[in-house]
Amino acid sequence: MTRRFIARLLLPLLGFGALGTAVLSAQDAPPVPKPPERPAIPEDVVGDEHVREEFGVNPFTTPSIRKLFDMLNNVGKLRFDDLKRPFTDKTPADRVIVAMGLGTLIADGFLIVQCERVDEMEAVGRAMIKYGKALGAGNRMNKHTGSLFEYSLKGNWQDLRVELAKTQSDVEAEMVQLRDVDIAHLISLGGWLRALEIATKSISDNYAEEKTRQLTRHDIAEYYLMSLDSLHPSLQKNPALIELRKGLEELLPMLDVPEGKALTEAEVKALHKKASELAHIVTDKMNG
Repeated sequence: MTRRFIARLLLPLLGFGALGTAVLSAQDAPPVPKPPERPAIPEDVVGDEHVREEFGVNPFTTPSIRKLFDMLNNVGKLRFDDLKRPFTDKTPADRVIVAMGLGTLIADGFLIVQCERVDEMEAVGRAMIKYGKALGAGNRMNKHTGSLFEYSLKGNWQDLRVELAKTQSDVEAEMVQLRDVDIAHLISLGGWLRALEIATKSISDNYAEEKTRQLTRHDIAEYYLMSLDSLHPSLQKNPALIELRKGLEELLPMLDVPEGKALTEAEVKALHKKASELAHIVTDKMNG
């Protein structure tokens, strides 16, 4: 008899019983495959270190929506009435859409800050609370929204920026504690999609060759495409994510231009059309 077979006979007699059998079964079982590693985040869109340390998310980071939105500083003045979108009080049933929708709302918040539209912050803040509750981070969201309203009423735009960045980091921390890190990545993805839609719309409407160089970030688009592969297999079957993956694959060649090369006006318009299609995969479902 083999040593393993003898062990199976002796373990019950020695008092190990089912536990010992389970241990041996675990040893016999094939190793569980490791999940795919997440791609490296482009360095210039990693969030502020002091914010991430404060909320305990050093081991786990996603691209900062604040950093993504800061890129719009070089596209010229944003015209809020041309870039705003409608909101509803309805929260989607699909958790994937809720996650990307929260990222979209944070990006909308940065648009409001950029355009200094005090009157618009309340609607976004209240929507953020509802989405945060749906994700299980309602308490963390509540402690930020009061500050958002206060800073917007005072016209304290710099503190508003910081508070919005903390909002993303705080929800990330909650998702880590809930072992739902995929959701944190989807929040960041939603923010990027909305920021890209805004940037391409602004430059398409007010074309200037030098501004287009802000758009050709092939590395960021590639990061988000690769990050979809690292999501849990059950999430990868989500219809919205399947549609987004296909759209990102179509977007990549449009961003793959030599470093420093400007886009033509026609190329920017085509890029905005694709960016808007991608963003609407999320926003149309947010609005039911």
